[in-house]
Amino acid sequence: MTATPSDAYAEPRHTPGPAPQAPGDPGGEGGNRGDQGRNRHRRPRRRGWRAGAVAAVVVALAVAGMGYLATAHHSATTAKDRGTTVHAGVPARAEGPPPGAAVPAVSPAGSLPSITGLGPRTRAEIPAASRQVLVASGAARDSSDSVVTLWTRAANGRWLPGEAWPAHNALHGWTATHHSNDLHSPIGVFTLSDAGGFEPDPGAKLPYHHSSRFHAGGVGFDGEALDEAFDYVIAIDYNRVPGTSPLDGSQPLGASRGGGIWVHVDHGGPTHGCVSISAAHMVDLLHTLQPADHPVIVMGDRGSLSS
Repeated sequence: MTATPSDAYAEPRHTPGPAPQAPGDPGGEGGNRGDQGRNRHRRPRRRGWRAGAVAAVVVALAVAGMGYLATAHHSATTAKDRGTTVHAGVPARAEGPPPGAAVPAVSPAGSLPSITGLGPRTRAEIPAASRQVLVASGAARDSSDSVVTLWTRAANGRWLPGEAWPAHNALHGWTATHHSNDLHSPIGVFTLSDAGGFEPDPGAKLPYHHSSRFHAGGVGFDGEALDEAFDYVIAIDYNRVPGTSPLDGSQPLGASRGGGIWVHVDHGGPTHGCVSISAAHMVDLLHTLQPADHPVIVMGDRGSLSS
């Protein structure tokens, strides 16, 4: 593969055969370099973090089985807690009353009347049916550092924040007028309809497309390896057709507007247009996002989102 920085995004296209792109070929921003991924030689996989993650989950499940509540604040609950529901999209409370006891009419612990950091204009763009909102908040308009938080709306309309996860966005930050290869992430509210990846389905609730064509070779802007960047992806419905594989290259707004904008595995540096979080957090997200809850991502720099 080319050494040209290319994490996210040679815009996904179904190419007819394993014809590799020439170095520097502007493929867009996103997920796929053609079919050569079927025969790619990946760097030795780093399994240490997976073993640690499995051990952490085992411990967390054992603790949850004893009914232990680590904290009264929802922001400190694990992704497993958030994924347990009593109604579609409504997380079960960790500290429920005994069977048969009256349920007090109070707000869930840690819930808020609105999502922190979002101004009235941004909140108005969130569909009324959405009960899961992934907020990717950039540190600054020209920064590639961001924080991702999954918010869940409770039955009473209040919002429950999840953990804050460190993340990356595009090299040059954010723009409200994204175009192909501008090295900015688009600002806006977009639905999340489809997932996939090089790795088998880890138990995603969204439709999951498993393929060796999820291939990101070469190195990123900081010289980091991109081999595992597309192990898990969630397509952001910017200039794409919802309900199709993330690899689908259809661009309703036209090729000049870019495409292939995903949430994918972080590789330790800026992206071409995507939002990236750790592999463990990607798996948490895939376990949690529910089509019935109409999940969306709200993404942009803090200043833009606060308007």
